[in-house]
Amino acid sequence: MISGSCLCGSVRIQIEEPLEKEPEACHCTQCRKQTGNFLVAVNVRRTALKIDGVASVKWYQSSEKVQRGFCSDCGSVLFWNPTIEGYQWTGVALGCLDTNHEFKMAKHTFVKSKGSYYDITDGAPQLAEY
Repeated sequence: MISGSCLCGSVRIQIEEPLEKEPEACHCTQCRKQTGNFLVAVNVRRTALKIDGVASVKWYQSSEKVQRGFCSDCGSVLFWNPTIEGYQWTGVALGCLDTNHEFKMAKHTFVKSKGSYYDITDGAPQLAEY
């Protein structure tokens, strides 16, 4: 079981293993504005994700098809959640995970929007968009 929490501990998550996906980094303008840099998240099948303290999760509808979840108490970025009917995955921000894992970055998306103040040098594939 992979566990994690927000900064203040109001929201706690558990993810059943094994993970089916590898982490991805998104460099789009919205992710950069929300996180202060770029978002690194792993897509987790919704049936494998348990959220305790859901009353402290605030959802922001950032586009027609996506909502972003964060702790309403401390502001920690937690989730990237598509609202597409039948979609089975929620992106969980790696920064909130407490369980140590040997993650390998699968890819970088929206690199055409990346900030000019950093370079991507990990060798993972880079996509201009998604």
